[in-house]
Amino acid sequence: MAKDISAAVREICLSFPEAAEFISHGSPDFRVRKKTFASYVVNHHGDKRVSLWLNAPPGAQEVHTRGEPKHFFVPPYVGPRGWLGVNLDKGISWKRVAVLVREAYEKVAPPALRERIGKTIEIKPPTVKLSAAEIDPMQTKHAQSVLKKLRKIGAELAQTGEVPVLQVGEKTFARAYFRGPQLKLSFWVGVERQALMTSDERFTIPMYTGHMGWIDLDVQESADWDEIRGLALDSYRHYASKRILAALEARPQKRKS
Repeated sequence: MAKDISAAVREICLSFPEAAEFISHGSPDFRVRKKTFASYVVNHHGDKRVSLWLNAPPGAQEVHTRGEPKHFFVPPYVGPRGWLGVNLDKGISWKRVAVLVREAYEKVAPPALRERIGKTIEIKPPTVKLSAAEIDPMQTKHAQSVLKKLRKIGAELAQTGEVPVLQVGEKTFARAYFRGPQLKLSFWVGVERQALMTSDERFTIPMYTGHMGWIDLDVQESADWDEIRGLALDSYRHYASKRILAALEARPQKRKS
């Protein structure tokens, strides 16, 4: 049966004793006894990579990234702890990938489980390539339609930056991003409004910016663009300087189409 890179990753990572898959920050993590040995990460923050982040043995990161930068890189966040990033769509041997994953598993697994590994799995390489939309869901038809409308709202304001992030000066006031399969639009609304807004299941408080008064709106299925325009304008006004706001108020108002 034809398989893609995602299936090949799972075939290798789940071949080890007591290995299990969990979803963390929208990406599959592979763990043994609650310790992560591999993370499968696609298009992290728009980097276009299809990759594994491996809890590599000491020294492995430096050796691989210096010797073969085409295949290996230092991943964000966990890179300073020695983790190794592996590009999976640049021609690396899948036999080699299996060996690297085994090394990561052996680093964190208890001795009793390491003794049970046996021969490293050999798999048939994936034959199905991930589509552009599978690598970057912002390339889907629906996402592009949302970005087009968000860009239009940005053009109505004295804003800088470009979708999926809209800025006023150097401050972000709106952004679009995927949280798992859901396309979200994020705006500042203030902590006081969050509780009221989350009574509507379309709204959620985002993990990292929620404490600063931001809200997420799920637009995967539908979107009210009058509502979105109002949220964007409120957020814009919160971050814009008095000078910018004065210039905005002085501009001729365009009729909504």
